[in-house]
Amino acid sequence: MRTTTRAAVTALLAGAVLAATVATAAPVFADQTAGQAGQAGQAGQAWQRERHPGVQAVLDQGVTTGGLPGAVAEVRDGRHRWFGGAGVADLTTGRPRQEQDRFRIGSTTKTFVSTVVLQLAAEGRLSLDDSVEHWLPGVLDAPGYQPDRITVRQLLNHTSGVPNFAMDDEIGKEFWHEPFLQHRFDDFTPERLVGIARAHRPDFAPGTGWTYSDTNYVLAGMIVERASGSALAQQIRRRITTPLGLTDTYEPASDDITIHGPHGREYSHLGYTDPNTADYDVTELSPSWGWASGDMISTTRDLDTFFAALLGGRLLPPAQQREMFTMVRTPADKWIKDTAYGLGVSSVDLPCTTVWGMGGAINGSWTYTYGSRDGRHLLSTNVNGDWLNGGSGPIDLFTAELKAEFCPGS
Repeated sequence: MRTTTRAAVTALLAGAVLAATVATAAPVFADQTAGQAGQAGQAGQAWQRERHPGVQAVLDQGVTTGGLPGAVAEVRDGRHRWFGGAGVADLTTGRPRQEQDRFRIGSTTKTFVSTVVLQLAAEGRLSLDDSVEHWLPGVLDAPGYQPDRITVRQLLNHTSGVPNFAMDDEIGKEFWHEPFLQHRFDDFTPERLVGIARAHRPDFAPGTGWTYSDTNYVLAGMIVERASGSALAQQIRRRITTPLGLTDTYEPASDDITIHGPHGREYSHLGYTDPNTADYDVTELSPSWGWASGDMISTTRDLDTFFAALLGGRLLPPAQQREMFTMVRTPADKWIKDTAYGLGVSSVDLPCTTVWGMGGAINGSWTYTYGSRDGRHLLSTNVNGDWLNGGSGPIDLFTAELKAEFCPGS
């Protein structure tokens, strides 16, 4: 993913956990219970109103105190489903956010890409022990690199040592403050993104450290296309979105700057921390500087459906499922506190339990989906602003939501 700015990179990769206790309040939402109608449906809705007031309170707080334009969350708990929202989808019209609204999901794209890679591995079309040099000869031919020792597995769990193109100084200048408004339509090829990273020496020798790097997933996407003989978007569609009925989820073409279908607007503070900063509408932008690391579009419902299938073991054979959830403890100074990372998935330790999923950020849109290890209890949430007044970023809000849903009263 290409995160909002350097400040946002810091917030996403090393964000603090919200310490404040979240107050509960009566929720205001449009909800329903899947598969029920009439009196049974009304009973399910009443159950949900009693079940998720903490999450709704956090959403409200993100808007009223945090200054966000809008926030939404969808909870799936067994056969029950709840959707809550606060604020607006569009600051100009005042339209509220709705559950069918699509949004950019940033690094949650990585989970889709990793799932495709693991399916290809299950089919014997590649191996996680294959080297980058085997699939992409010469792509990492630069001083200090050992492309014959960097494996596909190391790309997926961020132990390759390949630097993050998003942290390049020149890229930072173009995506920092007002210059982003001009450069958000710039077109990048995957090869150019890798080239930006390759201009820097490796962060460490393959397999000897851990650093979150979007470049890893650009390389993984390139390997998917080489191994499958077709476009990454086609592989995601054929293997994941079509079988699961994810009709609101897609990877846009590199030159497609719009969000198709129902959607709100997405707003940025361009990295400024002053709460009086103008809200810049950045809904239209080039997805090419995220590509396989963070360019996809989805909804809260589709994300819940995807992660329910993934965590529930319905997308991968047992061997590949074990690979995906073989976790590497992340250094506290390099990513989010109390987390571990697998192959395109992460886990977050809460006061009472551990939840599994993935989060993502891109200019104007931050998204989280986490839940129980069996995928039966999930929370997907999104905010259409890339700041949070009085906090280190929307990640504080998301952590509070997870605590409210999975550890109420703790």
